[in-house]
Amino acid sequence: MKNTVLLICILFYALNVCSQSEESNTTQIAGKAGITNNGISFIPNFSLEQPAAIFNLSLEKGRFSFEPELTFSLEEGRPWYQVYWLRYQLIEEDKFKLRASGHLGLNFVMMLDSANNEVIKTERYLVWELVPMYEISDKIMVGMQYMIAKGYDIGTNELQHFLALTAHFSNIKLSRSIEFEISPQVFYLSSFDFGEGYYVASAFKLSKSNFPLSLSSVMNKKISSSIPGKDFLWNLILTYSFGKGVISKS
Repeated sequence: MKNTVLLICILFYALNVCSQSEESNTTQIAGKAGITNNGISFIPNFSLEQPAAIFNLSLEKGRFSFEPELTFSLEEGRPWYQVYWLRYQLIEEDKFKLRASGHLGLNFVMMLDSANNEVIKTERYLVWELVPMYEISDKIMVGMQYMIAKGYDIGTNELQHFLALTAHFSNIKLSRSIEFEISPQVFYLSSFDFGEGYYVASAFKLSKSNFPLSLSSVMNKKISSSIPGKDFLWNLILTYSFGKGVISKS
């Protein structure tokens, strides 16, 4: 726990220092806390497949942001995974945006030690990401996501590639105050240790204007894959969000 807090402090300090040259010197904070009936991941071996709690935080300053995500199993009361994103908007035009990111990922798995006792093993990953997005209209965006991940512990994926074609349809009015969003994607996953596969996935979100609670769902369907994992996964997520607030201003 001490190492996690120290890591957050170091990365936030880096965010603060690197952003001094940006036009905006205002630091903003936002966050989300959610519960789901089924903790799943687009990376099959990262799926928990049991109820989970998910906590997200975003600290933004200029084009930089620091976005940790902490998750926990509700059945076993143990950590599931943690990721610490550091993101930078390389290009931020009216229609086209290009984001570069990197994160430290920690995946927690249960295993038996030499005395047959259950212990938690921490698997460490470094991940790099590049995301170009183009805005067709104020409701439609299309883009691509590429990630490369490397595991640093025995039993982890030595090298993994993720390439997705994405779209995002937002501000779909179901009534005066109810909005619907859908984010479909088709992605290719290649693992040095487990093979490769093609998948189709989509995220859905139902929200109400000026109301902090939202309901969302993620669905993931295997098209063709040699990577172990279920052919179809889905879940429901109830999320409480708090909006951006200014926490410091130079």
